[in-house]
Order: sequence, then C-alpha cells, then structure tokens
Amino acid sequence: MDSEDDMHDAHDMESLEDDDFYSGDTEEGAMDYYSDYDDDAGDYFDDADKIESRRPEQNFTILKESDIRVRQEDDIDRVAAVLSVSRVAASILLRHHNWSVSKVHDAWFADEERVRKAVGLLEKPVVQHPNTSELTCGICFENYPRSGIGMASCGHPYCFSCWEGYISTSINDGPGCLMLRCPEPTCGAAIGQDMIDLLACNEDKEKYARYLRRSYIEDNKKSKWCPAPGCEYAVTFDAGGGNYDVSCLCSYSFCWNCTEEAHRPVDCGTVVKWIMKNSAESENMNWILANSKPCPKCKRPIEKNQGCMHITCTPPCKFEFCWLCLGAWSDHGERTGGFYACNRYEAAKQEGVYDDTERRREMAKNSLERYTHYYERWASNQSSRQKALADLEQMQNVHIEKLSDTQCQPESQLKFITEAWLQIVECRRVLKWTYAYGYYLPEHEGAKKQFFEYLQGEAESGLERLHQCAEKELQQFLTAEGQSKEFNDFRTKLAGLTSVTKNYFENLVRALENGLSDVDANGASFSKATSSKNAAGSSKGRAGRGKGALRTNRTSDDTHWSCEHCTSVNVKSATTCQICNQRR
Repeated sequence: MDSEDDMHDAHDMESLEDDDFYSGDTEEGAMDYYSDYDDDAGDYFDDADKIESRRPEQNFTILKESDIRVRQEDDIDRVAAVLSVSRVAASILLRHHNWSVSKVHDAWFADEERVRKAVGLLEKPVVQHPNTSELTCGICFENYPRSGIGMASCGHPYCFSCWEGYISTSINDGPGCLMLRCPEPTCGAAIGQDMIDLLACNEDKEKYARYLRRSYIEDNKKSKWCPAPGCEYAVTFDAGGGNYDVSCLCSYSFCWNCTEEAHRPVDCGTVVKWIMKNSAESENMNWILANSKPCPKCKRPIEKNQGCMHITCTPPCKFEFCWLCLGAWSDHGERTGGFYACNRYEAAKQEGVYDDTERRREMAKNSLERYTHYYERWASNQSSRQKALADLEQMQNVHIEKLSDTQCQPESQLKFITEAWLQIVECRRVLKWTYAYGYYLPEHEGAKKQFFEYLQGEAESGLERLHQCAEKELQQFLTAEGQSKEFNDFRTKLAGLTSVTKNYFENLVRALENGLSDVDANGASFSKATSSKNAAGSSKGRAGRGKGALRTNRTSDDTHWSCEHCTSVNVKSATTCQICNQRR
C-alpha cells in the first residue's frame, strides 16, 4: 500500500459524484442512504440473507465465581454417585484427572485398583492400632492419647499440632497442597478436604478453597481465565467453527487459542510475528542503518538532519570528517566542493565504490518506510478504538439518560445508539489488524494485494460514515431543548448503517481468513475491485445510482462470459460463475 490516497482512491471517484452516499437524499426515499453501500459491498461477498444463516452461534460461556462453584460441586456429586465413593474421594479423583468426569469414569472402570493406588485412595489402613490407648506421633515422637492423634486413611499417627503445622505449611507453599499426601515419606495416601476442614485454621481453609476453585479452571483444557487485568471471570470454550474470539463480561475480547487480544482476521502466528516485530531491536537497527552513518574513527552512529557536510564526532572522539565520503575533513576544502558538496564522493560513486553501502542503506530505508506505514495505521486505529470505547462509556452513563428525557422515549428504545458504538469499536479492532494482515501479504501477489487494499479502503469509508452519523449527527439531538421530529429518521438511518457496516465487516473478515481465494493467480476475478478506477461515470437513475464507479463494462468474446452478479469473467463452457456460483 503506497499511501492512504491510493488506499481510498477506489471509492473517492464514487464519493465525488455521490456525496449523499449515506445521506438519504435520493429519488427513492429515506432508505437509500445505506442501500447503495449494501448492494455494492455485497458484490464482493454473498448476500446478506445468507450471512445471517451462516453466522456461528456463540461457542463459549462466561463463568462467575458462583458459577464455577456450582459446576464444581455438580461434577463432584456426579462422580461420587456413579462410583459410589465419598465426595472427598470424588474430589481427589477429579483433581488427578484434570476435572474431567469422563476421564475419571473411563479410568476407574478400566482398572479401579490401579487408579486407587495412583491417587492415594486406600481401601484399608496400612498401619493397624488395635486396643491402644496411647500412640506416638510420627513427627515429634511424643506420646498422646488416641483422642489427640489424627490419621489419614493409611493409619499413620500424628498429633494434631504436627498435623496443623504440616497442613498450614503446605497450603502457604501454594496450589501444590491440593495433591497433599501423608507426611510419612514412603506413604502415598491422599489427604482430602475432610482433614483440611478438621485441622486447618479459617485463613488456610479459605486459601485451600480458592486453590481448589482455581484448579477447576486452570487444570481443565476447556476453560481459561479471562486475561484482562483484574478480571475474575472464567471462560469455557467448545471447539469447532474455527472462530476463537471470546468476549468477556468485562468487555475485553481475546483469542481463546493464544489469549492475545481478539485479532480476526489475522491468525495467531501472524499476531505473534507482528507483536515481536513491534518490540524487536531489528527495527531500531533498520532505523540506524537508514538514517545514520558510522564515525570513520570510533564507529559510533551519527545522524545528520541539517547543515553542511562538515561533521564533528562527539567527545571524546571529536574526529572531523566529510558526511558524504567519510574521509578526514582536513583533506577537504574548496577544491573538493566546499562545505555542501564532495567531488571525491561523486567520483567514487560513479566508479561503484559505494554501491553496496548505498544499496543496503536504501533497502533499510524502504523496509523501514513500509513498516512505518503499516504500524502507524495499526496504532492509529487502536487509538481510535480506545477513543470510541470512552465515547461509548460516556454515551451509556450520561447521554442516553439525557436523550430519554428530551426525546420522551424509554432508554430501552435507545439501544440502537449503543449498538452502533459497539459496532464502531469492533470495526476499529478489525481494521487495526487488517494492517498487520497487509504487511505480511506477499509482495509478488499483486492482484490479491490490490484487491485487499480496495476492500480495506471500502471498509474504512463505510466505518467513517457510521462513525460520523453516531458522533456528529447525534449532537443536534443531545443539544436540543425538546423533542425533535427528525429523531425517528435518525434512528432509521443509524440502525441501517450499523446493520450494513456489520454485514460488510463480517464478510471482509471471512474473505481475509480464506486468503482472498476469490482472486485467482491471473487476477481475473479482480475486475470487480479495479472497476472502480476504470469504469466511466455513473448513471443517476435508481438502477445505476452510485454503482457506475463500481461495475465493470461487461464484455464478452467467443471464449468467455461475464457474470451479471459479480462481473467475474468465466470460460464459455462454465454454466455457473466460479466466484458467486450464480447460474449463467
């Protein structure tokens, strides 16, 4: 993408002739302010009706702490009922099998004895104490009456004081206390929650319960904590559909697969490369190589942004040299070109002495300029998204209530405004990541790159129209003293723009995720994107309004035919279009 002008020129031609693209000033009535966008944008994708039927259902569930506790207790009860064991034993079994009920059942019924041995559920004590009134503690070796001794299922005796110290130390050491075993080194008997509840202090009981709840999420492959700072919600995810975007109740959206911020249409690998590139030292070195030269004496990089060719290195070096040829300044003067030229450099350059150095510097400069182009727009959309989030919060907390009073409408009837702002926030996120997508799009795929830039430009144009309507056109109603007759027209317009923009962006994401497969190796199907630059004018009737700049001049020869729906060129033998699958 050479510049923003290049990126937008596909729709600039149309906007010059049809400034009222969204304004509603058409011969056919108020609904035309978004119908043209819907029709034209739809030329590159499927119809909006088909979009609705193909949208995947939400494949994740947000869990609060109370939800986690309920689910955990239900799983424990299920295992205890099916296996006919205590709830303490069921909890131990589930922890060892990552809270998977099916895995517990499979392992237990396959080999119960092996499972008992692995998790430390003993059927009978290892040590017997028949008719003994006193027992010796295995840690402090003091004698205690039986009432002062505690034992796990193995039967090893320890006094309550030693038990409390052992359990407290284990709990304060971290989540490893969930796998606590008997203090006897050779014994593998599990210490369950019944012992914790009996012997631990209240603070340690709370820590243990917290570790237990967290293990239900962290040990389960189908659940994760929301990665947003300070968020305490968890998410369960059902695989399938290929969409890993998750929207938490805290308003943070992230990718289930890599836990980075939601990044459709870019895949996780590209996100990792892009984030690493943004923070890598390689770009610093590129900048240094492109914008500086090393001192011939101390090799310290020096940037020159103005002045003559006489350069003096910083202390302690203080070497004076010529910026062009890097020779000592003592050898320069009027005969070499003075302060603003260097004959020696020009002569050496003609002989090819500086070819490799200049080539490397030029390559570094081009690479840096290309990266800067994409990064600045990526960062700009991120800033716009943060601003839109702040505006959304202001709208929800302040403006909606004011509008409800001035327009005499309940707040439930003003949801279309917050829905528009939510769509703006989501579209800014998608646009942001399209720049990372564009940066890694191979340079040799010219047709695909041009098609991508056109679709990206159309997306930006449509989003700006929605943003302008939701921000500027709303202001007249926010500052109005009383009810306005035009408010219902504004509702229709904003809701329509929101719907159209949402459909376009969903199709854009789908197209990019499919690798822009509509563009073949020869760029044949790209005719629909380039037509905005090549088509001559547009008719002002309803059938052609705003479309002349987006349609190709349909031509055919003896070997090909043009599709009436998407303008793609197909071979004569084909009965259906290779792009939109419409019949000839």
